[in-house]
Amino acid sequence: MAKKTTRPGNISISDLKNLINKKAGMNIAYNLNDDNPTAVKEWIPTGSRWLDSIICRGRLTGIPIGKVTEIAGLESTGKSFLAAQIAANAQKMGMTVFYFDSESAIDPTFLTRAGCDLDNLLYVQAQSVESVLETIEEVIGSGAERTVFIWDSLAFTPAVSDVEGDFNPQSSMAVKARILAKAMSKLVVPIANSQSSLIVLNQLKTNITRFPAEAMVTPYVTPGGKAMHYAYSLRIWLTGRKAKASFILDDKGFRIGSEVKVKLEKSRFGTQGRNCSFKILWGTENVGVQDEESWFEAIKHVFDRAGAWYSLPMADGTKTKFMASQWVEQLQDEDFRTRVYEIMDEEIIRKFDAREGKAEDFYDVDTE
Repeated sequence: MAKKTTRPGNISISDLKNLINKKAGMNIAYNLNDDNPTAVKEWIPTGSRWLDSIICRGRLTGIPIGKVTEIAGLESTGKSFLAAQIAANAQKMGMTVFYFDSESAIDPTFLTRAGCDLDNLLYVQAQSVESVLETIEEVIGSGAERTVFIWDSLAFTPAVSDVEGDFNPQSSMAVKARILAKAMSKLVVPIANSQSSLIVLNQLKTNITRFPAEAMVTPYVTPGGKAMHYAYSLRIWLTGRKAKASFILDDKGFRIGSEVKVKLEKSRFGTQGRNCSFKILWGTENVGVQDEESWFEAIKHVFDRAGAWYSLPMADGTKTKFMASQWVEQLQDEDFRTRVYEIMDEEIIRKFDAREGKAEDFYDVDTE
């Protein structure tokens, strides 16, 4: 007589999750319908509402907490200014900020004017790539959570072998890229689990290639190696017009700011390729992004225009007339400001999410 066998029952997903976590000694298995480290729960405002409106599809967001972000740009396009505003906004959210500076160029007065609380900001000299990465690992390993690490900048931070070696570039070729490739594989998960953020400032460099077509399609590259491209969840590229018209002038003609063009080179949040622009003040007491001024450019296509006068359609069917020079002053009216928010959300966020209108209105079709 054959021996009767009993078929084991199915193990529940919950039991399997507990089994895996017990074996690992930490939480590595999650139910994605519940709380998990892959979901971005909070965002840090960038200081530009227009930029915050294009980062994530269907939402007003900012810099994702728990992810690695790159802010790369040409020289003097406002990378550090944007990072300072992000740092100030992170502090307002109760986050701790570490500022790694490889250029010894950050000005405490500049950070204060950007809104940072210097008593709750730790400045660290970025002596080497290894020291920056080891510090981040140790801080997170100590149990610190909700920490923002700003690295200014990756391109200018040497590896230990660069510092200790000679000036021959061949002697340390690709060392930094290899270090970063190994480091990102170690740090991405701890950054997510601790709900921290790594914001890497980088340089845009001319893509020198033998193929003219490639140079036209990809005019810029960033240092750090290909591994960083995969580690970044968000890549914000800053460029600017090389013309006198790109500067902001005071009433005496002195340059006090510049115009910045922004393109999302990469976004894991469904909006890659989108673009916006704003102006940054750097020569006055109030430094940083001219946020409200950029809203006019973002939605002026919905205004009716008669000569120098514009008309904003209000929710009740009436229209409010104003001149472009009166825009910021007009925004002090609460009803006017609320209506501008509604139109920005409609035109920049909702219509893109619903795929309404022409696609070229939302993407950067200019290779520059």
